[in-house]
Amino acid sequence: MNLFAEIKTLVLENLNVLVTEGALPEGLNYANVAVEPPRDPLHGDMATNAAMVLAKPAGLKPRDIAEALAVKLAEDPRVQSADVAGPGFLNLRLDPTLWFGIVSEALSKEADFGRSSMGAGRKVNVEFVSTNPTGPLHVGHTRGAVFGDALAGLLEFAGYDVTREYYINDGGAQVDVLARSAYERYREAHGLEPEIVEGLYPGDYLIPVGQALKEKFGDSLIDQPESVWLQDLREFSTDMMMDSIRSDLAAIGVTMDVYFSEKSLYGSGKIEAALNNLDAKGLLYEGVLEPPKGKLPEGWEAREQTLFKSTEYGDDADRPVKKSDGGWTYFAPDIAYHFDKIERGFDELIDVLGADHGGYVKRMKAAVSALSDNKVPLDIKLCQLVKLYKNGEPFKMSKRAGNFVLLSDVVEQVGADVTRFIMLTRKTTRRWISIWPKRWSNPKITRFSTSNMPTRG
Repeated sequence: MNLFAEIKTLVLENLNVLVTEGALPEGLNYANVAVEPPRDPLHGDMATNAAMVLAKPAGLKPRDIAEALAVKLAEDPRVQSADVAGPGFLNLRLDPTLWFGIVSEALSKEADFGRSSMGAGRKVNVEFVSTNPTGPLHVGHTRGAVFGDALAGLLEFAGYDVTREYYINDGGAQVDVLARSAYERYREAHGLEPEIVEGLYPGDYLIPVGQALKEKFGDSLIDQPESVWLQDLREFSTDMMMDSIRSDLAAIGVTMDVYFSEKSLYGSGKIEAALNNLDAKGLLYEGVLEPPKGKLPEGWEAREQTLFKSTEYGDDADRPVKKSDGGWTYFAPDIAYHFDKIERGFDELIDVLGADHGGYVKRMKAAVSALSDNKVPLDIKLCQLVKLYKNGEPFKMSKRAGNFVLLSDVVEQVGADVTRFIMLTRKTTRRWISIWPKRWSNPKITRFSTSNMPTRG
């Protein structure tokens, strides 16, 4: 039983009665008519905006429509009273026995109470977390993980066929940095002093990786040039980090259905196929971007590049997909990745990203619209991430600096349920969240808040 849907049906039926009686004109669009809880529960059980949204197309005053509708609704035995408020809102009080029926249904259906088939089996891809595989998950990734999983669960409960997906960013230079950092820990495992130069990841989390490398390769890589070991260490280190990430996600009850490798897009023809799709539609051209507004970056110069006509789909500017030297821009594999999702037959796509990706929204929506001929909607949810405070001062987390608090540490201290609860009871745009418990002895961090930490998810 969905009581709100039931009362909305009642409202729409009575609007049609008013049309039949000539009180309302024919041809009105009811798409924006809603029935929802009133802002103040003292005003009633439900409220409808019907009179407000229909007044202009009907050429009538909102209050006149509301008063006529109130008379009709009050005749139904389910409605105890219908009162007009303000310029034309309509507050409804329902017969209490209706609520008793819902309580009975909730008790009988237990965990299935509220489950619906509104999704009708439509295939939805929810991509979330997708942090770089260069280290374990820390509290900065928690919000996107919990929000994305809860959203996916809610869609499943509503009858959608949901795929939870993690995009592994293993195709960029950051994975080379990981491999070089792991190599230093490998040398350390052999009793040598690691050379953690600026730009490498100094975190202790790579010490076990170095030990594992020693067990696998022995001393065969010691003093060998980078060309000998870089590729092997990229794959080995990434696999170990992803094992850690899977474990961390499992600790907060998150299980992914698909882990999609960015690296798999390169050399497979998938990037070329996606861009050929756009090119066949006349959406690629050779051009020069406008210079950045304000002070020009050092070394900037106008270069001809291959551009995507994203402005034809609502973006603020056309976007480069291939650089003047023939290499792909970062946007090209993202286009190919979403084209792959479309090709897999999803009806809807949802990306849960960190707030630092706000500038990414329009261009990606434009690409998906173009690739799917406007048939597959892309919804991008931006989440503020997590920033820590230490001794009342902002504590900057950084994999490169090696200072961050692990997600697993938080779960160990407060539990998965508390972690998820706190994340889900705060708006995703909220600037800070306080869950660091007072009972912790000598806490290094006293609270954490949301911030734009660089990560996909």
